[in-house]
Amino acid sequence: MTHRDPREEMLDHLPALRAFALSLTRNGATADDMVQDTVVKAWTNMEKFKVGTNMRAWLFTILRNTYYSSRRKLNREVADPEGTMVASLSVKPDHDGHMNLTDFKKAFETLPDEQREALILVGASGHTYEEAADICGVAIGTIKSRANRGRARLTELLQLDGDSPLEMTDNATMAVVAGGGGVLR
Repeated sequence: MTHRDPREEMLDHLPALRAFALSLTRNGATADDMVQDTVVKAWTNMEKFKVGTNMRAWLFTILRNTYYSSRRKLNREVADPEGTMVASLSVKPDHDGHMNLTDFKKAFETLPDEQREALILVGASGHTYEEAADICGVAIGTIKSRANRGRARLTELLQLDGDSPLEMTDNATMAVVAGGGGVLR
């Protein structure tokens, strides 16, 4: 005796599945979601279905279990209509640091060459003021002045005040502009 492909047979039961889901959920959109979840679960677990057994009963069992699992999940969830709880749990998205870094790069490019050079040597490359002064062939005070003016200009361009934390993704960039604790000097 040849049996139909179970995946094809599943299609015959969709109207009955939707009716059953609608009776459980009392909501058309939720019922449609339940039927979709049921079909996906059945499709991905088709090897567990025994050909020749009752496909309709198998699908209804999956739908029923899916419905009750979702109900149990809802019972564990906390109602938060105003979003107070969610706001306290939220995390700043990763792309914010990238956008801040892009803004930093644009601002950094507007600095005079000498200030950029001083900030790169002292901040990003980790050289001491003495080493940076030797590399540039200038006095230590000149390097300190250039670095300070560069930091001040970046603070102005990025519209940061002295207490604003920097949220960037690049440690070298942080080293260029940051003082103690990631705050601009």
